Amino acid sequence: MNHLGLILATDLDGTFLGGSDAQRRALYAALSARDDALLIFVTGRDIGFVRELVAQPGMPRPRYIIGDVGTSVFDGATFRPIPTLEAEIAARWADSGERVRAMLEGEPGLRPQPTPFRHRMSYYYDPAVLRPGTVRKVEEAGFDCILSADTFLDVLPRGIAKGPTLLRLVQALGLPASRVLTAGDTMNDLSLFQTGLKGVAVGNSEPRLVEALRGVEGIYRSPEPGAAGIADAIRHFNLQPEAVA
Repeated sequence: MNHLGLILATDLDGTFLGGSDAQRRALYAALSARDDALLIFVTGRDIGFVRELVAQPGMPRPRYIIGDVGTSVFDGATFRPIPTLEAEIAARWADSGERVRAMLEGEPGLRPQPTPFRHRMSYYYDPAVLRPGTVRKVEEAGFDCILSADTFLDVLPRGIAKGPTLLRLVQALGLPASRVLTAGDTMNDLSLFQTGLKGVAVGNSEPRLVEALRGVEGIYRSPEPGAAGIADAIRHFNLQPEAVA
């Protein structure tokens, strides 16, 4: 796969799906026209959402899907899990869903998300009500906890997130790391920007992410929102088709 000129590993909501209709159409058409580009969705969404998304006219189909905030990995051609890439995730989670649900039952400011989970538990949270001790409880129980967009609280296997899972995929497939561009807009994308890969925080990124990225090398802060920010970063990092040797 060393002929690849661009490997776009992108968040969906607010990022690949962000910006105006015209900006999205322009990016999707540009990606679809390239035979040297590989698309990876890296999202907090589940596979059902992605399946419906790619059925829409004009939506590029990803070759791989890292879903559920980095806790699932799917083949974009079949929508089936890739067991070799999920084995460590599943082992670290150890079927802890019921344990987490019981642990957080009745916690102020939390509301379970109405989605079936495989290797995570996710909630909507109210930042005005959530107690600091809730996050501490999750972490002391051996899990990671990510708060993003002042809306989402994700309980994940320790050490598992979007970034580590993307690195595992890149290494397993032998992809050229120098051609990978990560893209995101909220705190659950922070781990993508901590991989050492190129990255773009699009113009509509949440302030907490922008602050967390201060001093992080290799990250471009685009002034453009969503899809336009991705297109801007492709130019910024010289990942256009003509850049391929």
